Amino acid sequence: MKIVILLFDNFTALDIVGPYEVLNKLPDSKIIFAGHEKKEYSDPYGLRISADNSIDEISGADILLVPGGPGIDVLLNNLDVLDWIRKINRTTKWTVSVCSGSLLLAQSGLLDGKNCTTHWRRKEQLRSFNLTVMDERYIQDGKFITSAGVSAGIDMALYLVSKIAGDKAAMVFQLAIEYDPKPPFDCGSPEKASSEMLGKFRK
Repeated sequence: MKIVILLFDNFTALDIVGPYEVLNKLPDSKIIFAGHEKKEYSDPYGLRISADNSIDEISGADILLVPGGPGIDVLLNNLDVLDWIRKINRTTKWTVSVCSGSLLLAQSGLLDGKNCTTHWRRKEQLRSFNLTVMDERYIQDGKFITSAGVSAGIDMALYLVSKIAGDKAAMVFQLAIEYDPKPPFDCGSPEKASSEMLGKFRK
């Protein structure tokens, strides 16, 4: 199972690390980090992950995972990356995204006519494409699975495991990472947050 994760500068760390922690438990899985260049990429706070391969060196995958982050906006006009995503998608069994990564799939034309989701702050941006934005934690449409913001990538990855290896395997993986969230506050979505709190994000 060849799993390729796209890297770029200013990625959101948990978009990558959450699904990585889940998907690397699949039997015979091999996770490859690929970027436009073979180099280290950094999140906004300095965490670095190395791309051992450039996208030119990767011609196919069973799973393509596109994370999100502030740096996604730069890639929306990167023709090399967009062409590569289209090419890899022709070989995948599953093409998935976390957070604003769905914008890159949409810009590539892969989500045309499909149901999808993204981080709540990016939904209006995503609606500019020919698709339907859903208020879901994650959503599957054919071989595409898109997930909402950041932590939703873990949910998406566990769901993907269930589709590949069955529900029992996904439950074992969930237990292995002790994913049993009980957040101290019930404000993890805009529907649950106060208007004052939402206002802080709009400044």
